[in-house]
This record gives sequence, C-alpha cells and structure tokens, in this order.
Amino acid sequence: MRTEDIEGILRDTLRQEVTEATDGLLGLEERIAAELGERRPRLRISDWLRLLLAPTRAGRIGQLSVVGATAAICLLVGVFVASQFGLDRTSSGIRLTPSQNADGTQEILFVLPALNADDVSVVGTFNAWEPTALSDEDDDGIWTASIPLPPGRYEYAFIIDGRWWGQDPLADEYVRSYGEYSSVRYVGGGDGA
Repeated sequence: MRTEDIEGILRDTLRQEVTEATDGLLGLEERIAAELGERRPRLRISDWLRLLLAPTRAGRIGQLSVVGATAAICLLVGVFVASQFGLDRTSSGIRLTPSQNADGTQEILFVLPALNADDVSVVGTFNAWEPTALSDEDDDGIWTASIPLPPGRYEYAFIIDGRWWGQDPLADEYVRSYGEYSSVRYVGGGDGA
C-alpha cells in the first residue's frame, strides 16, 4: 500500500468518526441546560442567614404571620394563667399567687426540672419534713406537685434521688441551717408576704 492510500483511508475514517461524534453533539447544549435547570443550587449557611434576614415580600408576610400567631398564643396562655391565679403587686413588680380555696388554703404548685431523676419529692415545715412525691407524668423531666397550704411562712427542700436540693429557683428566699440550704415560700398573708 502506498502512503497516499493510507492517508486517504485515515482521512475517510476521521471524517466518519467526526460525523458520528457530531451527531452525538447535536442538542448537547439543550440537554445540559435542561439538566442544570432541574438541579437546585446548594445553599451555604450564609445564604440561609441572608434569606432569613432579608427575605422576599412573601417571606416577610410569612414571618409576620408566625410572629402574630405566637403572640396570640402567648396572650391566650397569659389570660388562662391570670384567670387561674390572682395578681399581686409587690415592690419588685407583679407576682402570680394561687387562688384561694373555700377553706382559706391555697394550692401551691411546686415545680422542679430534674431531667435525669428517677424519684423527686418535697419536704418541709408543711409536711413535718416527710417526703411528698412530685410527679412527672409526661416524662419531660419537669416534676410537679400541688399542695394546699394555709397562709404562712414555709421552709422546704427537694429530695432528688435521695439527695437534698434546697435552693428552689422559684423560692421567695433561702435560709441556711445545719450546713444545708432550704427554700422559703410565703403563702397568702404569711409573715413577710
């Protein structure tokens, strides 16, 4: 075979391959654009923050509706709580006090968050320092007990899994005796209430 024949065969083969490849390239641009159009860009954290801080008009309307609904729910909860409790003005502001029962006692709610506790009780001068169990019926770690008490000053502490916990964040004050803290709560017209 001559060199010219080999060059002709190569030229024809290359043209055929280019023609076949060209057929595959037809519409490639449209296929790429369609595929990219279906993909959503990945947003970085900074993009999400920017969208939250400067949303579109529809986003602002959505934010306002969520804020409005939250405010309405808080208002309804406040009205419910206020109807269940009386409001007392103190020197430090407004304080919720339980409503009084017919016999002069008030239902005092003892609340303690103890997420990993198995047993929580309250002891105090109102129960001769004998444990009164608190309950956590929904297993959310918030233990509660409602105890009817006549007006007066009461010292108390919580017992969490056998350990003394004398500083209730909801107490009126704290006292320290025998090396341990106890909480103090005033009910009704009790001393210093």
